Amino acid sequence: MSRITVKFIMEPGCADLRPAKAHEDDAAYDLRSRTDITVHPGKVALVPTGLRIELPPGYEAQVRPRSGLALRHSIGVLNAPGTIDAGYRGEVCSILFNFGDAPFEIHRGDRISQMVIASLPDVELIPAETLSETGRGSGGFGSTGRQ
Repeated sequence: MSRITVKFIMEPGCADLRPAKAHEDDAAYDLRSRTDITVHPGKVALVPTGLRIELPPGYEAQVRPRSGLALRHSIGVLNAPGTIDAGYRGEVCSILFNFGDAPFEIHRGDRISQMVIASLPDVELIPAETLSETGRGSGGFGSTGRQ
């Protein structure tokens, strides 16, 4: 596996929030909140992380939910996975949603989401008159039934 370099900077006063993996072989970097905020039931909050990144061309970063927050507090990333494109240089934020019935308090430094860096294939979309047939066809959205 080849190693890529991803440059990052932290917003002023946020050096302690730099992304990190909890374990060396983890797939994702933990992202931390740079502010205190409450996410009320049924509401959305944009939570800044203090992180800015420079991805190389051909890569994306995906912001994903943390399983512990989802299981214990019903907190998810609303647009999961949130995509950060290689050309974006703004602050990485997490769009959190409270699916639960109690307010959820986030404090500065709390791990709120995780970020995976992923390679993108070089794709060419080609207009066509027809598509090949498959057993599934156009079935989707639960068309295979509940098993």
